[in-house]
Amino acid sequence: MLSMELWRRFPHRLLLIRSFVDARIKWKSFPSKTKSSPLPPNPSKSLPLSSLSPLKSHFNLPTSTSKLFQNYPSIFPPFQPSPSLPLHVKLTPQAMTLHKEELAIHNSPPHRNDVVNRLAKLLMLTKAGRLPLHILDKFKFDLGLPTNYITFLLSDYPDYFQICEYKNPSDGKETLFLELISWRNELAISEMEKRASFSDSVKLKKGLPLRFSMKLPNGFDLEKKVKNWVDTWQDLPYISPYENSFHLGPNSYQLLVSKKTEGKNVFCLGEYLGFENRFKKAVMHFSGIFYVSNKIRTQTVVLKEAYRKDFLMEKHPLMGMRFRYIHVMNKSEKFRKRDGVPVFRRKRKVMSNADKG
Repeated sequence: MLSMELWRRFPHRLLLIRSFVDARIKWKSFPSKTKSSPLPPNPSKSLPLSSLSPLKSHFNLPTSTSKLFQNYPSIFPPFQPSPSLPLHVKLTPQAMTLHKEELAIHNSPPHRNDVVNRLAKLLMLTKAGRLPLHILDKFKFDLGLPTNYITFLLSDYPDYFQICEYKNPSDGKETLFLELISWRNELAISEMEKRASFSDSVKLKKGLPLRFSMKLPNGFDLEKKVKNWVDTWQDLPYISPYENSFHLGPNSYQLLVSKKTEGKNVFCLGEYLGFENRFKKAVMHFSGIFYVSNKIRTQTVVLKEAYRKDFLMEKHPLMGMRFRYIHVMNKSEKFRKRDGVPVFRRKRKVMSNADKG
């Protein structure tokens, strides 16, 4: 039975009711107390360090869980409940406070409506109005979605979304998709069109050129041949990505709260949409629009116009929370050493169990 197969494959993602018609998952209401962040259901409790190794693949961590906790004791302080028990970790009171404030943002009606509109606009950028869940999962952090967004958020918007099963065009396998139920004209306007409509100097008409913002590095000058090509390209009639997703370009980045994402996420989306390596070429060729960062073995593509130096121009509550998390994480150096000796060194044998896998 299809519903049983979905439950078997994604028990942590979906809560289904018994009836299941036309490969659509009916939403079920959830009491507010079940709405939680990606942290454990009882974040005030502790967990054995050795039990957390599966989180590495689940959260796509660039390092082992033990190494993560070792690096950030200001968030996850280690302790041993008793000599007979293995090393445990828990959240610091400051991290718990941030966690509760983050939950409050995810629960606020303005944020919920905003993130639902962002998600709907992303689906509208595709021809079919749907995307595989495994691709959406790559963008959920950057879109401002909670980790358990299907049960936490989407179940409250049955008029917007439905989950269906289709054959994935890339491999022919049955795959779960999130599908937009109906086109929403009020959302089918790109950020560039929105800006132009508020500008006194530009009268928004279909077929007119809208120039993309180009921010070249200081002292960087384009060759005359390249500059002429860019000017010609900028003067082409603007085509909204909601009319033709081939013209997606920077518009997809405007939907992200951080205005940046990992390069592999963008390239995966482009490959699914049939753009092959065009996304990658656009990122590399338009250095005035995109900035590519390579840190901690991660390639990140940043929309340049969204930043002034290192500061994000458009304020968002979740980005404010993330900077506060970073501030607490940066305090870890004070926690990490005790008389010049790393805290975890005495527990190396316990740690080695968590490093496996």
